[in-house]
Amino acid sequence: MSGPLKGIRVLDLSRILAGPWATQMLADYGAEVIKVEHPNGGDDTRRWGPPYLNDHQEQDTEESAYYLSANRGKASIAIDITKPAGQAVIKQLLKDCDVLVENFKVGGLKKYGLDYHSLKNEFPSLIYCSITGFGQTGPMANQPGYDAIIQAMGGLMSITGERDGKPGAGPQKVGVAVSDLMTGLYAVTAITSALYYRTQSGQGQYIDLALLDTQVAWLANQNMNYLVGGEVPQRQGTEHPNIVPYQSFVTQDGHIMVAVGNDAQFQRFCMAVNLSELSDRSEFSTNQQRVVHRDSLIPLIAARLFEQSSEFWLQRLNDVSVPCAPINNIEQVFQNTQVLSRGMLFELPHNSGEKVKQVANPVKFSATPVNYVKAPPTLGEDTRQLLLSMGYSEEEIESLQDKKVIR
Repeated sequence: MSGPLKGIRVLDLSRILAGPWATQMLADYGAEVIKVEHPNGGDDTRRWGPPYLNDHQEQDTEESAYYLSANRGKASIAIDITKPAGQAVIKQLLKDCDVLVENFKVGGLKKYGLDYHSLKNEFPSLIYCSITGFGQTGPMANQPGYDAIIQAMGGLMSITGERDGKPGAGPQKVGVAVSDLMTGLYAVTAITSALYYRTQSGQGQYIDLALLDTQVAWLANQNMNYLVGGEVPQRQGTEHPNIVPYQSFVTQDGHIMVAVGNDAQFQRFCMAVNLSELSDRSEFSTNQQRVVHRDSLIPLIAARLFEQSSEFWLQRLNDVSVPCAPINNIEQVFQNTQVLSRGMLFELPHNSGEKVKQVANPVKFSATPVNYVKAPPTLGEDTRQLLLSMGYSEEEIESLQDKKVIR
């Protein structure tokens, strides 16, 4: 079966992560995605290694692990869009495309006639999604956006890390480029919404999506904690700002995560760790009181959990249905029976002759399941095939290659 976006064609002029993450998801959902790359080097992330995928001789290929994380399901066409002949190829491709995704600097495509305003009259049904650091308007619109900068400016680092005064305190960046990834997810929802609107109106539209806007938007309850409560949220390590106890604890041989979500769970938790008297104390009997008296409660729990191993406490807590978990490293994640049983790890045959491991899309459609058909492409892997399908002759393709318009 084909995915729900079968028949949708996407021209992907993006690179790095936010745009490619969005277009990889669109490909997972069945869209045909054509990744446009510069003939000299292609997507920057191809070189963001080590590690790199190895070939049959155990030698590095030109595909880094970073690149391989965000580009499956796509065809790669290598075109120099700075040349008029390259721009002509892009416009020829757009005749059969529904969506264009790009993450050039504001105005960066205008000089090539490939910005939305230059294309909208010729392609009125085109959905054009621009992803930038700060959006198309505002005093910072022309500045480049990088995930770490956005995590810093957008408030995330201010609430990530240990409390002031604790060992290792200070703002921390999240261990993966979450601002980029969340922007990619917002892009997918925006594009699919625009596709639905087009079914009713016949009209395409422009999507202006900024990393900073996205980062501000998805702070969720921490935003509202400030807007409603008036107090600036602070770093709390693994502690939840509104629920107690809801954090990691050190055990005799490691760490575990405990997530006590209500008062009944707290009573069972106290029983399991032999601290039943705590649930009877007025300052700990309700979550509201536990939040207020967090600094008195947590040391008592921490001291008790440090007395036994992680396995001991996980078993005790699971026995009384208190949410808890080991804190796995990534190797342990891919050994987890639940993760494996859900098909989250699979392989695709790569153009190098090797197989490349991939992490599955988490969405499980009942009628239109995700179908993985193509590994992340090598640079220009599909250039000739695509041009031939568009009606270019072998002679025209060779001419474009000779002029270094394509690869």
